[in-house]
Amino acid sequence: MTNKSYLIIACASIVILLSMGVRQSFGLFQTPIAQTFGIGLAAFSLSLAIQNLLWGLSQPFIGALADKFGSGRIIALSAIAQVIGLLVLANATSIWELHLGVGVIIGIAGSGTTWAVLLAVVARNVPENRRSFFFGLTSAMGTGGQIIIAPINQISINTFGWVDTIFMLSILLITIVPLAYVLRGKAPNSSVRQEAADTLSAALNKARKHSGYLFLTAGFFVCGFHVMFIMAHLPTYLTTELQLAAWLPGTAISVIGATNLIGTVFFGWLGDKYSKKYLLSTIYFLRSVTMAGFIAFPASEISVLVFCFFIGFLWLSTVPLTNGLVGQIFGIKYLATLGGIVFASHQVGSFVSVWIGGWLFDLTQSYMVIWQVAILLGIIAAVLHLPIKDKPVSETATQAA
Repeated sequence: MTNKSYLIIACASIVILLSMGVRQSFGLFQTPIAQTFGIGLAAFSLSLAIQNLLWGLSQPFIGALADKFGSGRIIALSAIAQVIGLLVLANATSIWELHLGVGVIIGIAGSGTTWAVLLAVVARNVPENRRSFFFGLTSAMGTGGQIIIAPINQISINTFGWVDTIFMLSILLITIVPLAYVLRGKAPNSSVRQEAADTLSAALNKARKHSGYLFLTAGFFVCGFHVMFIMAHLPTYLTTELQLAAWLPGTAISVIGATNLIGTVFFGWLGDKYSKKYLLSTIYFLRSVTMAGFIAFPASEISVLVFCFFIGFLWLSTVPLTNGLVGQIFGIKYLATLGGIVFASHQVGSFVSVWIGGWLFDLTQSYMVIWQVAILLGIIAAVLHLPIKDKPVSETATQAA
């Protein structure tokens, strides 16, 4: 690898850190924004739900634009659009402006500065036999934003207020624009081996007919379901249903973030050495085991932190393996598009778990049913990954001929 390759990986990691750090901080703004507007939490929560859903649904289209016109342009324009969304939020005077700025603009624009587009950049600048490791390293920076930027934002909100903090975040995000210049370019028409598809439509058609791709997409739905259910509802579960200490939710989320850094890099490294599909199957199964153990034993502060340690280790470890498997099967030419479609499924799962989790809690005053659903889905995802045909489609076509 060249020095330029390492520079590109560093810039991609910084972009993901900044973008995800801002995105993961919006929960901190719920209470001050609700107080400013004299509304409940439901309105801004809807803005965040819209953001996550549009992030996923727009990802394949943003990925396709990056594949066609080059990643640098898309990353820069997406960063500028996110700044506009933040400024709309800072100057909002009505609820619909909250939905527009945070939900619609940032929801769509964020697709250009997160995993699908950035991992496609990384893929074309690292050796294939080390791709999974660098996917893990870059993906882990998303949690780096959670650990670094979110606490700084909390201090800034308490010191300067939420509006000034939004302006500071705008300045932070605009620094992505010069980084986009380093990340410019798109995949060449061919690589060491002939790419699996010469046109986007051909690549989409091959993916649509590939059972392994469909299984991957279904599995990533489960990943989104797990992650957002825990992120959105664990604090309420701990303090309301389990009646545990008020300090515990924040600490629990921090433990998840810290161990996720280790787990994502570790499984990315393993993905270069062992079968990605079997690693993914193992991760989903271990998630179910971890959740089952958590709800089966008596709850305490210690048991919660132990659960968060292990679930954090498995948190985003699916990201480098899933994207790596898409690139392994279909090549990297249209990775941003094909990876974006899989990611869209992840965000639909996120939306469903957040909504269903709240609905079931209101209905039963308990999260037990949704925990059981999450465990069952993890087992299903583990089974779905086992039969995936992970040979490159170009090799499969050659053998068939």
